[in-house]
Amino acid sequence: MSDGSRAVRTFPVPAFTLESGAVLHDLRQAYHLDGTLNAARDNLVLVFHALTGTPDAAGDWWQRLIGPGRALDTDQYAVLVPNLLGSCYGTTGPSDHPERSFPAITPRDQARFVALLVESLGVRDVALVTGGSLGGMVSLEWTATFSGRTRATVALAAPAAHTAHAIAWNAVQRAVLDAAGDAGLALARQISMIAFRSEREFEARFGRTTGPDGRFNVASYLDHHGRKLEARFDAASYRTLLAAMDAHDIGRGRGSVAHALRSLRGALYAVGIPGDQLYSADVIRQWADVAGAKYREITSHYGHDAFLLEHEQVGAILREALQASARAESERDVA
Repeated sequence: MSDGSRAVRTFPVPAFTLESGAVLHDLRQAYHLDGTLNAARDNLVLVFHALTGTPDAAGDWWQRLIGPGRALDTDQYAVLVPNLLGSCYGTTGPSDHPERSFPAITPRDQARFVALLVESLGVRDVALVTGGSLGGMVSLEWTATFSGRTRATVALAAPAAHTAHAIAWNAVQRAVLDAAGDAGLALARQISMIAFRSEREFEARFGRTTGPDGRFNVASYLDHHGRKLEARFDAASYRTLLAAMDAHDIGRGRGSVAHALRSLRGALYAVGIPGDQLYSADVIRQWADVAGAKYREITSHYGHDAFLLEHEQVGAILREALQASARAESERDVA
């Protein structure tokens, strides 16, 4: 499935072994790369998309943050956005297999898979790793796995381990898919939109207003988003990525969250959003305190999706992190 905008590049991976021990064969990794790698190949910014995001962040969901003179300045940095393993925007996904399924994958698998692409570009040291929601989880996994190769990390609206509350939201969506098959994707999306947006936004935007057909406008809004996702996404990928999110636990096999993240070389930013119904600001602040990370907040009435919509606030945090990255690089050069 194409992301519907710019043509993606692809990187072949003959075989990849998952955490489970299962081996996937004849894979392709799809990505966009905006900007140019410098001679030292130390100016790479790695951006991970969320659950149904595309790899075309610069032309789509973060277009106000990526480009010349923007927070992720492509005159200074090369911005790499891969399509995550399990998704359907150019990277080999479950629907590319005859069984229309993958073995279980984890954010740790997704981070390790992207590492093959990063290494193919000749990059050893990454200036910044960032992403929101699932992308934030993969960012944390990247940083814990490749801590010596990451100068700064910004995880937006992402827990250190998937919470029971978030697993419950995913369980309901999975039950809808089980009951309705691929046709349930639109309804699953409606469920997720209730978690992604806040009560405050819904009330301010819709209240009790109705359309010409007498339906509440908020119900029509949910229908619209359900149809949009059904047209552009793949139900098998949706299942796979929901399960990957549920598997997320940065402390698994590493002793604890503190052990996984406190020894990192680079700057670590945890970004919470008050009013986020999926991962509360308290959940984010808690792991930030445990990990010794810098905690920042996005003030917004949007809820969880604020990391996609509050461009000025997100941009300010990314700029701060890149300044910390530049200081780390300067200190390393002096040493």
